Amino acid sequence: MNYEEALAYIHSINWRGSRPGLSRIRELLSALGNPEKQLSCIHIAGTNGKGSVSAMLDSILRKAGYRVGLFTSPYVERFNERICFGGEPISDGDLAELTGKLAPLAEAMSDPPTEFELITALGFLYFAEKQCDLVVLETGMGGRLDSTNAIEEPLLSIVTGVALDHTAFLGDTVEKIAAEKAGIIKKVAPALYGGDTPSVREVLAAKAAAMGAEFFVVDRSHLVVRRADLAGSVVDYDGFSNLFLPLLGLYQPRNLATAVTAIGLLRQRGLSVSDEAVREGLAGVRWKARFELLARDPVFVFDGAHNQQGVEAACEAIGYYFADKRPLLLTGVMADKEYEKMAELLVPCVGKVFTVRPDNPRALEAEALAETYRRLGAEAEAYPDMEGALTASLEAAVREGRPVVALGSLYTYRELKTTLSRMLPYADRKHRKL
Repeated sequence: MNYEEALAYIHSINWRGSRPGLSRIRELLSALGNPEKQLSCIHIAGTNGKGSVSAMLDSILRKAGYRVGLFTSPYVERFNERICFGGEPISDGDLAELTGKLAPLAEAMSDPPTEFELITALGFLYFAEKQCDLVVLETGMGGRLDSTNAIEEPLLSIVTGVALDHTAFLGDTVEKIAAEKAGIIKKVAPALYGGDTPSVREVLAAKAAAMGAEFFVVDRSHLVVRRADLAGSVVDYDGFSNLFLPLLGLYQPRNLATAVTAIGLLRQRGLSVSDEAVREGLAGVRWKARFELLARDPVFVFDGAHNQQGVEAACEAIGYYFADKRPLLLTGVMADKEYEKMAELLVPCVGKVFTVRPDNPRALEAEALAETYRRLGAEAEAYPDMEGALTASLEAAVREGRPVVALGSLYTYRELKTTLSRMLPYADRKHRKL
């Protein structure tokens, strides 16, 4: 099995669909010899922020000298990004080889695994073969029935925050969703909550108490943001002064507080992480598509916000970074997202809107999205392809002296970035990494 065949197999129709439950992943892992039992995992759930916190912890722990695996979802540009070791995505060859090992075992199951379950098993197998000291393990959806929850003894369980998303599977209130995410809390490990919703905190605390797990809440009362601009943020937190974080977005210092608090708890569990590793790890962290600056001339930012809480955070950042200019908005969304509510939030803080249809079967048509914005009083125009939307938005940005913010779905990121790289003189060659 080569790389292309491996990807085709993973994405084949046999594995599609979300069927929450742990029986299939446990059966598959058992057939593999339970590689997950060889791993020490930091398990992270949350509606928003879990990816950024995962990236920060991965970077810090690698600077501390540990062999670290990182499991995240979804990928942004290339499938291999979902499974990383030592800061690098799994190689094409390793992915093909491990998928070849998994395939006959999965096909022998009477109830075959879903795509995400197969990927989870692949990640555990890879990390075990790489003899990882630590694995930063991000849930896919929810927590209680998420396939990553097959692990039994995490070092630390983290819930970054809870908001309404995936309501068909997780529940229609934040408390119900919190109960699902609380499922990653185990009696053997402390639990940390990085949000600030009282009812969510109560749900998580009750679960921790029932499990006999120590429960902690991130205290952001002493988080001081000294500077925040398009170069990054400089913050003081938990005894650290002038921590530099290159990730943009006013929510990132809050994620930093979660990561630093988590490091303190991991130290209590026996990990050796110096203050310098914390400082260097945060300064070196990279995380795509989260208020990411792609170009400076004109300013072009991409943010993968795709739910209400994410868009609220993006609007907060837009208002801060671009207080004197209402940026142009380039957007495309999935039809099953609350795009009308997202539009209501965005219209007051952006100028003209340029809509596209993401390359995904669940995507909303560009004209339908444009019409949603028009009904709310915004000037909006739909485009048949990314190149047309980018050309129009960049020309307007140069003409009007405005920045562009692309927002709405991670499924637009790869095409947007590739297309932007061809569009000179608009993209700043010295800055962008395309």
